Amino acid sequence: MTSPRIVVFGATGFTGGLIVEALLAIGVRPLLAGRDRARLDALAATLPAEVPTAVADARRPESVRRVVGPGDVLVSAVGPFVRMGDAAVRAATEAGAVYLDTCGEPMFIKRIFQRYGPAAATRGAALVTAFGYDYVPGNLAASLALRKAGAEAVRVDVGYFLSGNVARRASAGTRASMLGVALDPMYGFREGRIVREHGRTRVFHTGGRRRHGVSVGASEHFTLPPAHRGLREVNVYLGWFGGLGRAAGLLARSAPVIAALPGAKRATENMADRLLRSADRANPAGRPLSSQVVAEAYDARGRLIASAELDGGDPYDFTGRVVAWAAATALAGGVRGKGALGPVDAFGLDSLVEGCAEAGFAVQENG
Repeated sequence: MTSPRIVVFGATGFTGGLIVEALLAIGVRPLLAGRDRARLDALAATLPAEVPTAVADARRPESVRRVVGPGDVLVSAVGPFVRMGDAAVRAATEAGAVYLDTCGEPMFIKRIFQRYGPAAATRGAALVTAFGYDYVPGNLAASLALRKAGAEAVRVDVGYFLSGNVARRASAGTRASMLGVALDPMYGFREGRIVREHGRTRVFHTGGRRRHGVSVGASEHFTLPPAHRGLREVNVYLGWFGGLGRAAGLLARSAPVIAALPGAKRATENMADRLLRSADRANPAGRPLSSQVVAEAYDARGRLIASAELDGGDPYDFTGRVVAWAAATALAGGVRGKGALGPVDAFGLDSLVEGCAEAGFAVQENG
């Protein structure tokens, strides 16, 4: 018998490395797992504390199952998740463990809630997907706005905005994931149900600026409605494109047509594979970014009745630190519930406010 532990799967990647550093900074020594023994050993040799390592490969699911046991917390930073994420989810489910991932891919998030959640609940596992910059701050901001709005709220809009050189700062893994999902179906939450959609846009007025956003499938569509029964509509927008927001919306709306072209999907997957290979040699070189996440709650007449804002720094730094906080909290028994859970479901609203603050996101509530 071994004591429960935190396993970081994909530890040698950029995001995985940030999570490992953040865990060590709070005094937790995780098990480092990845497919390449040489890279694992090289990483372990650079760390300020001795940590165990284990070889686990998403293409060999049995190797992932071997590193996860009952009571463990499995953190997965292995992407693109749509293609390589299932092994970790299944391993955590079979073990009755807590699962956290850094996924931002809409179809994998949907898969967690619709396919894997019921089985996890039966086995006593907790699956907390999209636990990073994608999409913890939006869940938190929306929950704060909805708490203030009360029963009048029927719609909530969430906007994610970055300032800085986004293209230069994006990691190879992020680029690969974005390519991998570029032609996938998107979704929203309308009239009380998940619906397919592409390319919705809107303008937020925040911080004295007009900020353009393009709709994206996210975890908020699954996590917010069960907790706020009066909600009929949930919208999540990415505002990473600056003045190109409208153009990005047009491109998103054309995605179904492009996806229908012979070989289009395979071409994007090949480009993603090339980016993943480059990730072995290069990390983001750009300066850290700053972040703002906004949530607005509306009543049945379309009136804005409450909002909340979170201001923070670099999304990669935040992801590393908030995942470390969540993993350590989960290891201490701090996860509430089983099955597929949202961030607020798993940790509680007030606790999540504190965790995000520790990870670098300050909350500003507005009436």
